[in-house]
Amino acid sequence: MSKNIIKHSIRALNRQKGYVFINIIGLSIGIACSLLISLFVINELSYDQFNVLKDRIYRVNLHGKISGQEAHVSSTSSPLGPTMLQEFPEVEDFTRFDSRGKTVIKFEDKSFAEEAFALVDSSFFKIFSINLLKGDKNAILNAPYQVVVSKTTAKKFFGNDEPIDKMIQVSTDTNLYRVVGVMEDIPENSSFEVDLFGSFLSSRRANDGYWLSNSFETYILAKEGTSADAINSKIHPMLVKYVGPLIQQYFGISFDEFLSKGNQYIYRLQPLLKVHLDPSIEHEVKNASDPKFLYIFGGIAILIIVIAAINFMNLSTAQAAKRAKEVGIKKVSGSSKGMLVQQFIAESMVLAFLSLIIAILIMELSLPYFNNLLNSNLHLDYLGEWYTIPGLLALTLFIGFLSGSYPAFYLSAFKPVSVLKGNIKDSMKNGKLRSILVILQFGISIILIVGTLIIFRQINFMLNKDMGFNQDQLMVISRANVVGKKIKPFKNELLNLQGVESVSASTAAPAHNNNGNGYTIEGRNQESYLLETNWVDYDYFKTYGISLVSGRLFDEEFKTDEEACIVNQSAVNNFNLEDPFAVRFIVPEDDPEAETKYMPIIGVVNDFHFRSLHSRIEPYMFRFKNEDINWGYISVRIAKDAPATVLKEIENVWNNFTSNEPIQYFYMDESLRELYLEEQQNSKLSIMFTILAIIIASLGLFGLTSFTVEQRTKEIGIRKAMGASVGRIFYIISKEIMVLVAISTLIAWPIVFFIAKNWLQNYHYKIHLGIFDFLIGFVIALSIALLTISYRALKSARMNPAESLRYE
Repeated sequence: MSKNIIKHSIRALNRQKGYVFINIIGLSIGIACSLLISLFVINELSYDQFNVLKDRIYRVNLHGKISGQEAHVSSTSSPLGPTMLQEFPEVEDFTRFDSRGKTVIKFEDKSFAEEAFALVDSSFFKIFSINLLKGDKNAILNAPYQVVVSKTTAKKFFGNDEPIDKMIQVSTDTNLYRVVGVMEDIPENSSFEVDLFGSFLSSRRANDGYWLSNSFETYILAKEGTSADAINSKIHPMLVKYVGPLIQQYFGISFDEFLSKGNQYIYRLQPLLKVHLDPSIEHEVKNASDPKFLYIFGGIAILIIVIAAINFMNLSTAQAAKRAKEVGIKKVSGSSKGMLVQQFIAESMVLAFLSLIIAILIMELSLPYFNNLLNSNLHLDYLGEWYTIPGLLALTLFIGFLSGSYPAFYLSAFKPVSVLKGNIKDSMKNGKLRSILVILQFGISIILIVGTLIIFRQINFMLNKDMGFNQDQLMVISRANVVGKKIKPFKNELLNLQGVESVSASTAAPAHNNNGNGYTIEGRNQESYLLETNWVDYDYFKTYGISLVSGRLFDEEFKTDEEACIVNQSAVNNFNLEDPFAVRFIVPEDDPEAETKYMPIIGVVNDFHFRSLHSRIEPYMFRFKNEDINWGYISVRIAKDAPATVLKEIENVWNNFTSNEPIQYFYMDESLRELYLEEQQNSKLSIMFTILAIIIASLGLFGLTSFTVEQRTKEIGIRKAMGASVGRIFYIISKEIMVLVAISTLIAWPIVFFIAKNWLQNYHYKIHLGIFDFLIGFVIALSIALLTISYRALKSARMNPAESLRYE
């Protein structure tokens, strides 16, 4: 494209300042939105890419099915990794990962509440590419009570002092941990969110050989050239060898017989690069992202660019009447169609590059809000990555060509004789294509409007659904083990505080589950039943407001209740317990010589949601929590009219019982809302991008209205002279737009219905799509369309007929 053509293009644009301004606004917003979405999508796809050995690292997941209940988790048994390394020549190394979650760390007289602490094997730093600043990766974490801390954590704990060989206390462990290494802060796009790694040998279960206790994640490093299938094929024989005898012991049947009954118990490898985008696997480290949202936002980015391009086309053709004579004169002067096409393409390229500059400014100004919304640190590294600048240029060229191609060929096709005679309409016969573009534009807008509305409704449904217990005014204190065996007097002290209604101790809390145990039922010894298990005290059901359906709750007057259990309604239904109070569960024992332990059911409570609404309510068991079980949570129900000082008073009681250990707590309603954090974030993003897409579409519609009014100016003048009212003329001008929006709606509805129905399959408990969801999209789109064209249409309708009739 010659400098001369670009020079002429800039001059031409200078003569159309208003048109250029509106076009640049539309393209800038479109490009900025696409850049923001691209940053988000690229960041999600880049998880764990920094690992040099990423293509050889696999996480081992457990896929189980017992009595119709399925479990897909990243939890594995302690002996799995060592056994695979010893018996599978395809495995080069392994590491186990035991997440301890929020942990209090003490150094000298200072305490620090850390978000994440984990125990790993010494091979962890050989498998994963986490740079060690201090320490030898071949000689760390190879003994109990060693720890590696991040650079930021070392600075926080020790200031400018040398961190190596410093001794710290982890939680209530009486054994101090020695700092043996300092690592770089783990990248944000890592599946691990940990600042301290302790040696796995510190765990009492480090050498545990029990195969049916799945509590740790296991990662393996495959030898180069080894496929996952080659290793997966050897897992079943391994399970027959090690799990088979346990199945025989508990159920009296072989492992293969156990599987033939419809049960499942198998480990499968999952490539590291697929971990972050697979929410179907339950795990306790970093929440996985739903890839469907990436498809949704990737689609939105493309749709916004398409809307911006259509907007450009409509505005360009709206200016056709003003540029027709220019084209005719240039053709008569010897300009070929190809030269004109080049000029018009050059104009769109110039506009696209100007829009890119403004879009980058918009994006940089928006990034702080965007990062705050996503709780991330996204940024565009212009010079750090080789593909950034070429990518921006390619995007600009693509948008420029996409936007300018139709107007270029359209305008360059004008017939010079017709144009110079004033017969412009004979040269402009592509109105149908413009109408199709508007239909496409508003069809996209309606899809975005209806889709955003459905996402918002589903989130609102989840946040307000009855959970089956009272989640309000409920404070849950973590680390009950710090109080130890003084839980009972601790509870009594809290109950003496004004504003505290009830207190309960338990090993789990809704959305904070930690025990999925298998049991057998007396008389059904060849079947196993999986129940989420929670050890609770006498006050648990009162504190949580869980209703009794039948039977009774734990009662201090019945000493045998300590060996009994309470189940939810789902356990009764799923296990076909016709008379639940005649049923006794059998607790599995590691020792085959141990006396059989029976647990009769004494009560059935209503179903309540202990997980998110993504999954259905599964069988749940409450067992009695005696004083020897002192870990878990302490839940405090606070009265609505409690004094403002009650929280401080609770902290004072905690300090008195724990020698000023830091208190860690959360509010149940806030914790449940966090289950849908991804959906809430994405809902806000959808609303923001939908609004921007509508703004761009409205600019295009304004351009079409301008075009329509220009072509019908004399007609409007004649109608006015013949007595037509302003309202009648407004109707004539807007009728076509209303028809186009109606057609857009009919096209958009089945598309958005298919997308929404597919998306809602992620939730077991969900809204039902109704006609209102789709009608509201039509109403909003039509209202926006009429509002957009009203200024131009009313201005034309009020024009003096004499001026209209003189219009050329």
